[in-house]
Amino acid sequence: MTPLSVAASPARASLIANSHLRCEALGIDPVRGADEALAGRPELALALQRNERLCSHAAPVMEMLFEQIVDSQSMVLLTDAAGTVLHAIGDSAFLSRAARVTLQPGANWSEAAQGTNAIGTALIEEVPTLIHADEHYVRSNRFLTCSAAPILDPRGNILGVLDVSGDQRGYHQHTMALVKMSARMIENHWLADDHRQALRLHFHPRPEFIGTLVEGIVAVSPDGRILGANRGALELTGLSGAALRAHTLSTLMGVEIGALVDRFRHPLGQPLAVTLPDGRRFHLQPRFNWPVWTASSLASAATERSADATSSALPTPLDRADLDSPVADLPSRPAPRTAPSQAPGLQALHSGDPQIATVVDKIRRVMDRDIPILLLGETGTGKEVFARAIHQDSRRARQPFVAVNCASIPETLIEAELFGYEEGAFTGARRRGAVGKIVQAHGGTLFLDEIGDMPLSLQAHLLRVLQERQVMPLGGSRSIPVDVSVVCATHRNLREMIQAQTFREDLYYRLNGLALKLPPLRERSDLPTLVERLLGQLAPENTPRLSGPVRRLFQHCSWPGNVRQLHNVLRTACVMAGPGQEVLPEHLPDDFVEEARQAMQAAGQRLIAAEEPQIASSGITPPSVPLHALAHQTIRQAVAQCDGNISLAARRLGVSRNTVYRALRNTSD
Repeated sequence: MTPLSVAASPARASLIANSHLRCEALGIDPVRGADEALAGRPELALALQRNERLCSHAAPVMEMLFEQIVDSQSMVLLTDAAGTVLHAIGDSAFLSRAARVTLQPGANWSEAAQGTNAIGTALIEEVPTLIHADEHYVRSNRFLTCSAAPILDPRGNILGVLDVSGDQRGYHQHTMALVKMSARMIENHWLADDHRQALRLHFHPRPEFIGTLVEGIVAVSPDGRILGANRGALELTGLSGAALRAHTLSTLMGVEIGALVDRFRHPLGQPLAVTLPDGRRFHLQPRFNWPVWTASSLASAATERSADATSSALPTPLDRADLDSPVADLPSRPAPRTAPSQAPGLQALHSGDPQIATVVDKIRRVMDRDIPILLLGETGTGKEVFARAIHQDSRRARQPFVAVNCASIPETLIEAELFGYEEGAFTGARRRGAVGKIVQAHGGTLFLDEIGDMPLSLQAHLLRVLQERQVMPLGGSRSIPVDVSVVCATHRNLREMIQAQTFREDLYYRLNGLALKLPPLRERSDLPTLVERLLGQLAPENTPRLSGPVRRLFQHCSWPGNVRQLHNVLRTACVMAGPGQEVLPEHLPDDFVEEARQAMQAAGQRLIAAEEPQIASSGITPPSVPLHALAHQTIRQAVAQCDGNISLAARRLGVSRNTVYRALRNTSD
């Protein structure tokens, strides 16, 4: 094919000019370059290890791409997200020429290292980039023409760059198109691997293009949430990755997942015509990678997902799909329980309670300083919600959040679940082994819930991993480097467990960088705010309202299940009362009403018994009224006698300030 001249469009000319300005600002010498040293074998081996999954997906695509450009004085390169060349294949003669300018594995081709070049500029601009001949900033690189395309994961993070570099005299216009299509192929493989157990929807305005590299692909969870998308989906819908993941299948394409499953039970089902909210029309074809769900299982999955999104801290089940993953899946793999893009940060946890405000303030002071956080508190107080908020506000927010409930995984499986295992490591092991949760959290946050339930025999192994920042899978022969921020939680008293020699003291001090106690719901002063928020989440369009009797039941309940119990009670109330209606006691679960009323009466009896000496000495004579009303009147009289000083009244009565506040709020009802 005859070589073609390269014409710079205004957009490309601007991109190159901006790159040259950056190089000047960095002080890069156009004659000598930046004198970047070639990485040694250990550094290159570490880079390859960290990007093993990327290399495994890219290698066959690179071979196919090279077949298209063979004998053209060119080479195909793969770099990581920092611009380090991981792998290269090409014509032997040209590989020798390229090595003279260190265009070879182990070299860094970021802009800071090599000036304006397709790889480095593509990493900064995050778009496919062509740099031809004299457009290179460093003179020694001007014999090259380079076409590079960034490789993105399903959440839009850059994994690396695919590049074709060759003699500038042999440039062909079709090279950039080949590179872009090859990068998309790698991205599609990555998406399919991330969501092997999910429903993948393939779509395009023209049905004949479904199954080609220009199609859009979205991965959908059993309850219809958008989990990830390829670059084609972003271009076809005109949405960013975050905006797309904020949708459900219903809100995006106007179709319920149950109806979709029913329609495509037959493998020869024709593509379905769908319309987006902006009027764009597509033809849709699903790919099922698991047994077809029944309608009841879909409804159950949707209910469980809804509860998990709003409750405080539901137990984390053992994700069997992860045990199908090979140990070769490297640390950059997004975790199955990655926090959704709309997950609330710490600011959203402020609800007027001073204890919560203090906890949030302490967290902000240590965030992103490599200080482990230990969350203490009763079951259901919201420890996982806090852990996700910490991750969301940290510098690691775009990386995986991996939650492991140490109490919900059988003791015989927890070691394999945490550390992963190689093929044949034990009887029943998966054929290709499995990646552990710690490796999956690489770059992000590892949340170890109920750490007090971790078997003593594994605590030493975990301590070693946290100290050395390396994981050795079961049956493995090499360690995998990991970089994780650790947040732990427990409802147990770890100090007592240390005394009983059921929890290691050295692990306790490794995890206890900052210990924070989350107050139980009965001790918080923000119950009305929490109720409003949860009602708004459960019924955002026609939010029910609580009647006076229900509010009083809520105020006097001891809430043994804490925020989780509150969420479940409100969810039942919303369904029983109906949209926008007033919630009455008969709309609440019978066991909750009985428990709340008994607690109300018992609290009144305890309060009167505790107050009799103080009341007698203070001259307060309560009238003959029902027991709970008597307690409230006694508290109000004490507050009045103390001129409104809540703390003084609480001390005189021998009760907590929250008890006084609840009594005063009940009066206002």
